[in-house]
Order: sequence, then C-alpha cells, then structure tokens
Amino acid sequence: MNFIKNYTKLAVFAAIMLMAATSCNDKPAEAPKAANGTAVENLKIRYIDEDSIMANYNLAKDINEAMLRRQNQYDAAQKQRGNEINKFGNAMQQKYQNNQYLTEEAFNADQAKLQKMQADAENYLSGLQESIANELNQSQIQLLDSIDNFMKEYAKKKGFDMVLRKSATLYIDEKYDVTKEVIEGLNKRYNKVGGKSTAAPVKPEAAPAKPAATTATGLSTEKPATPGKVDLKKN
Repeated sequence: MNFIKNYTKLAVFAAIMLMAATSCNDKPAEAPKAANGTAVENLKIRYIDEDSIMANYNLAKDINEAMLRRQNQYDAAQKQRGNEINKFGNAMQQKYQNNQYLTEEAFNADQAKLQKMQADAENYLSGLQESIANELNQSQIQLLDSIDNFMKEYAKKKGFDMVLRKSATLYIDEKYDVTKEVIEGLNKRYNKVGGKSTAAPVKPEAAPAKPAATTATGLSTEKPATPGKVDLKKN
C-alpha cells in the first residue's frame, strides 16, 4: 500500500476550519435596517485560498517533511526485518534439502526461531505504526489550533465579520483575497516561536541474526498513515 498517495488528501485535515464564518465580536451584531424594515447588508468579508496556505505555511511544510521521514523509517525497518526473515528461512530450507538437520529437535528449534523472528518483526512494525499514527494525530491538532487561533485574532484585529475559504464560495472578487497577508502573519508568528516541527525519532530495535522467510513470512505490509500534501477543502 502506498500511503503517501492514500494520504495526499488527509481526512483529518478536512476538519481544519479557516473560519468559514469568523465573528469579530462575542455576540453577532444585528444588521442595520432601512426605514422599511429591510435588513441592510454591511458586512466586512474576506477570503483565503487554503491550498496556498498549506503550500506556504512553514508549520504545514515542516509537519509534512517530518512525517515523510517517519514513513521512510517505517519502510526501512520493514525491509530490514523482511530481509532478515527471508535469509534465515532460505538457510533453513537449504539445510533441510541437504539433509543437514541431524535430529528433529534441531529442525524444530530453527522453525521456532523463524516463527519468533516473524512475530517480533510484526510486533515491532505494529508499534512503530502506532507511534507514527499518534504523532500524525498530534501534528494535525497542532496545525488546526495554530491556524484557527491565528484567524480569530487576525479577523478581530482587522475588524472582519467573516473570513471565508475560497473553495466554499461560488464567486468572490479577488480584491477580498487576504491569503498572502495571512500566510505572512502565520509564518511570522511561527518563526518567532522557533519554528520546525519534527517527528521524534524512534530507535530501531536490535536486529536478530540476519533473516529470511520460508514460504510465508507473515510479515505485515500494512503501512502507517502519513501526510503528503495537506488539504483543507473537505468538511
């Protein structure tokens, strides 16, 4: 399974709200009314291009890079364990074909060792997968909170009644686009607090004597979820 492709559009990031409607006040102001009682529209509305923000916000880029490194770590560990199991399994098969097992006990001992190598590999990869998934979840929360908090402060400071997502509108004049300003503000704040969101490295477990698999290794090929390009469009 290629999980970069599968997670190019992250379901969790779909929950990120770039303030479909950001109020400047704690209580929504009532629209003024004309003499005939008809409400008069007097809202200050702006919009952002979420794709551009995800492509240029340094926190989002750092998270993607960190998770891609974790994916590479998983791939390397899976390949190493699989090679070790295959090597040992092939050696077993060759010994068996050459009648080098003098006793049934010796064969059973190697068979038990192979099964343990398979179980250990699956447990290790499962733990690594869970660790990566937890990191991804925390990174998603961090990114959501960062954008959400900034947009609330930004909208209040500018006196905007709403900041919409471009993808959520059928038409909106480009003169209301504040994407560039938002990206600059996000990056300025991110750089001010030090920047760089990195995944914590996981030390690979000591590898058992170089392995290999007999007919079936039982080694899981399921890979952990990691992001490629973050997407904010879905609701």
